[in-house]
Amino acid sequence: MRGVWTVDRIRAAEQAAFTRIPESTAMRRAAFAVAGEVAALLTERTGGIAGRRVALLVGAGNNGGDALWAGAFLRRRGAAVTAVLLAPDRAHAAGLAALRRAGGRIADPSAETDLARADAVVDGIVGLSARGPLRPVAARLVDLAAAPVVAVDLPSGADPDTGAIDGPAVHAAVTVTFGGLKPVHVIGPGAIACGRVRVVDVGIDAELGSPDAVLLDAADVGAAWPVPGPDDDKYSQGVTGVAAGSATYPGAAVLATGAAVLATSGMVRYAGTAVDAVRARWPETVATGSVADTGRVQSWVVGPGLGTGTASREVLARVLADGVPVCADADAITLLAEDPGLWEKRDPGTPVVLTPHDREFARIAGEVGADRIAAARGAAESMGAVVLLKGHSTVVAAPDGRVLIDKSQSAWPATAGSGDVLSGLIGALLAAGLDPWLAAGCATHVHGLAADIAATGAPAPASYLLAAVPAAIRRVRAAS
Repeated sequence: MRGVWTVDRIRAAEQAAFTRIPESTAMRRAAFAVAGEVAALLTERTGGIAGRRVALLVGAGNNGGDALWAGAFLRRRGAAVTAVLLAPDRAHAAGLAALRRAGGRIADPSAETDLARADAVVDGIVGLSARGPLRPVAARLVDLAAAPVVAVDLPSGADPDTGAIDGPAVHAAVTVTFGGLKPVHVIGPGAIACGRVRVVDVGIDAELGSPDAVLLDAADVGAAWPVPGPDDDKYSQGVTGVAAGSATYPGAAVLATGAAVLATSGMVRYAGTAVDAVRARWPETVATGSVADTGRVQSWVVGPGLGTGTASREVLARVLADGVPVCADADAITLLAEDPGLWEKRDPGTPVVLTPHDREFARIAGEVGADRIAAARGAAESMGAVVLLKGHSTVVAAPDGRVLIDKSQSAWPATAGSGDVLSGLIGALLAAGLDPWLAAGCATHVHGLAADIAATGAPAPASYLLAAVPAAIRRVRAAS
């Protein structure tokens, strides 16, 4: 499990650390790591470092200082290094002196040829304290650079605490950051602009404290995923109820039910008007036409393809009153937005996981805005439910303030029916007794992995994603 910290938390940790280690020592550690990434990039692309051209885009302050020191290290390894100073009167003095001693060149923003001919570029324009897009001069220089970029701490122009990009910004091949991940590295357009992210220890780890958000890796998910033991039976592993689908959308029922079946070897009960389609595809399911006839379950999945009429509203009210954890998706979210009184049907203390995309979120909690973490956390607290805000980076927030981020490696899950599969996975994990916040995070991770397995480099429908769920579970289990 990896942590994510806000800029304020990172800054506070740095200030505390600098009482026991010199700030200059931390800067040289950071710069050495940046130089190492540039060297690796050059070696991969051109076969070596000596004689290769490196351009530094240098702003004011410590971020520019990191770039200048990195340039000094690269110059000593034989690279031809030119620093383009965007704010010459505010350039980091020690870094500038180090580059000059190493034999690096200093240029002003008119040095277009140096950028156009560079084999690699270091982005040291702005640091964590900056906000907003690149200014025109910096944006023009970035456009001139055709070579891959290694960004110092973050791609300039991306917001460090939200990952938002509102104008011209750097798009890096690699971002080297220090101390810990920040939101920009894992969420929003900024996460894409970062490229590959490397975290470097510069001596502040002891001061960081608990993270503001976490990322699960495959080993975390594999360790949490329920597997049957020698004393388990179909009931002890969790019985998942699925209230989904309709005559218009029977596929939603088939996909959600199938995901619950494949996520665990317990039992799945289906209730709804798509009963014939579910029985035909998943004969192991105990299927009935009504929630009232379902029998006892240990969680509910409600909403995918359900419809928003009176009958659907009654189904949702009954499910919320059943006293077991609920995953409410799609039409269930629309119904809750249209009739907030449905929340009163919820059995007190019953955990609920809501899985909105941005438009559904707007219906129940207002516009998401630029800060997706804050939006999800605020909605979870106000509604007393776990909120899974879907996106390229999915945010899972619990009512107690915990936040989990799942950074997708691709956009393959963005296809019709994909959300139905995710809901079924969450429902199965809820029935198995996982903490709802963790259940949502684990299901999201496996869902994304299954999409990647199913796609194999080409678009794949949700039914292929569903079929890849067992392979995804095997992979996370092998990692644990």
